[in-house]
Amino acid sequence: MVHPAPAPAPAPTPTPTPTQGRAETPIAFIQAITAAYAQRGLDVSEALIKAQIEPKLLKKNNTRVTAMQMELFSGLAMQELDDEGLGWFSRRLPWGSYGLLVRASLTSPTLGLALTRWCRHHGLLTEDIHLSLTERNGVATLQLDEVRDLGVFREFCVVSVLRNALGVACWLTDSRIPLLATQLRFAPPAHADSYRVLFDGPTHFKASANSLAFDAGYLALPVRRDEAALQQMLQRALLLTVRPYRRDRLLVARVRQTLGQHPAHSRNADDLAAWLNMSARTLHRQLQEEGASLQQLKDSVREQRARALLLRTSKPLKQIATEVGFSNEKSFIRAFKTWTGQAPESFRQSA
Repeated sequence: MVHPAPAPAPAPTPTPTPTQGRAETPIAFIQAITAAYAQRGLDVSEALIKAQIEPKLLKKNNTRVTAMQMELFSGLAMQELDDEGLGWFSRRLPWGSYGLLVRASLTSPTLGLALTRWCRHHGLLTEDIHLSLTERNGVATLQLDEVRDLGVFREFCVVSVLRNALGVACWLTDSRIPLLATQLRFAPPAHADSYRVLFDGPTHFKASANSLAFDAGYLALPVRRDEAALQQMLQRALLLTVRPYRRDRLLVARVRQTLGQHPAHSRNADDLAAWLNMSARTLHRQLQEEGASLQQLKDSVREQRARALLLRTSKPLKQIATEVGFSNEKSFIRAFKTWTGQAPESFRQSA
């Protein structure tokens, strides 16, 4: 009896190396971590080797490293220095400090309460900075005030704490939280162009305060994580600051609001996506993930607007068609019949 030859074993999936991927993280952040080692009188060379960062790069201020190199190097530094603050503060934050902050916020029913607790408990770890959350006119602002001079660690500290807080907020709600604006008190650094990757939306330097602004509607989102999810997340907690969330649980509401309030930015998918600080492809994909489509949302907003104009005004159909976004009256009448089963005039008369 002839036995068939065994099938060849599948080739192992290659493990990505730290240098793979786009190098977009400024070397200035690596230099800051190196300064933390020097502050403690410790040798940084082994950590640089493990992260595959050549020491000579530290002298080239325009150099960038990959997100993986940054994750590896900062993770090693936090453990070797036993300081999750990486030298930023007047006293060390022992390994696990930020995990305790997340755990303290985990039982909050909403993101608003979770971030309020986060800010309050962060003050128990250090008094060198002060974090606060405010809400005004539909905009939530997470602000970082510098209580003492952070010296050479200033930029790295401010950026890291704000990005970490935003990452935790996204993780707690399992949602992308797009930023309306980022305000930073320091002058634009030589690598200012990298801030388009660090924070979405516009970034303003030489501002009166360090802060992140976003739609206050996200504060009402429920906290969707539990202890089991926390334990899994802590295996690679640094990903919170480097991996953007794709899913936006308020995207449908934000699109509807934009379609209704800013019709000039809603003429096509490209205009609307640009207004929302994303690409048209991302907009369509994320809406699909939420079980919606741009055309459905457009029709829904147009229908609501048309109903209101028909019921509350005596404007002629031609004018209503234009205001709702149709090029002619016939197209509007046809669409309205599809939405309601009635012609616009019949709908107005019956109401």
